[in-house]
Order: sequence, then structure tokens, then C-alpha cells
Amino acid sequence: MLAPKKVKHRKWHRGDKVKGKATRMTKISFGEYGLKSLQTGWITARQIESARRAIVGHTQRGGEVFIRIFPDKPITAKGNEMPMGKGKGAVDHYVAVVKPGTILFEMKGVDENAAKRSMQLAGYKLPVKTKFVTKELI
Repeated sequence: MLAPKKVKHRKWHRGDKVKGKATRMTKISFGEYGLKSLQTGWITARQIESARRAIVGHTQRGGEVFIRIFPDKPITAKGNEMPMGKGKGAVDHYVAVVKPGTILFEMKGVDENAAKRSMQLAGYKLPVKTKFVTKELI
């Protein structure tokens, strides 16, 4: 799964609710088709990998898939039945913070129907609503 090799700070603040629309990663840059986020949310490294496998599996390893998001925000968790206090928990997993309008995945080298279906299958694996987009629409 995706995780940063090195981080400046091991534990981060959770941060307030993410507001606004994406201003970067809003255009298809590498492929012909893309999966665009319509909501704000955190996407875990496991969810990204699951969506990637859905795309690759449906296209039978044809074409090329580009993952445009990377989980770089550490999320901590304390053990079950731990008393209050005793500091912040250990890093449990990493998430990518996503805003509406962010391109999550891109594809090229397959026909539009196959790309649309595989992106739809990937969208089912993600915790945000998504939309299939082509290079001409953006």
C-alpha cells in the first residue's frame, strides 16, 4: 500500500473540516479518461489500492492507469479499552485529503466504454461520490 518514505512530522493534527473546491489536480494531465471527486473526504491507502485493483482487473491489465492522489496525512489511533490521557496514539494509517473537483485516477490505452465501467467499479470502492470524465469535457 502507499505510504510516505519519510515525513517531516510523524504525527499531525487532524485538521478542521476541509472546505472549498480543489484548485489543483483538476484537469486530466496524463491519460484520456479520469475519475473526478464530487465530495470532500479522506481516502485511505487501502481504499486507493482497492480502487486501483478494480480498474486493473476490469481492463484485464490493458492500458495504463495513473494514480493522481497520494496518502501523506498520518492518522493515529489508540488501542481498544485505553484510558483517557497518556498522550497521542501511534500512527495507524495514512490518508489523502480530497476536495470536490480533484482528479483521483486517470487512464489511457483503452476504449471509452471499458474505461467508464472500470472507473465506475473503482468509484464504488471510494468513500466519496465520483464522476467519470474525459479529456474533452474538462
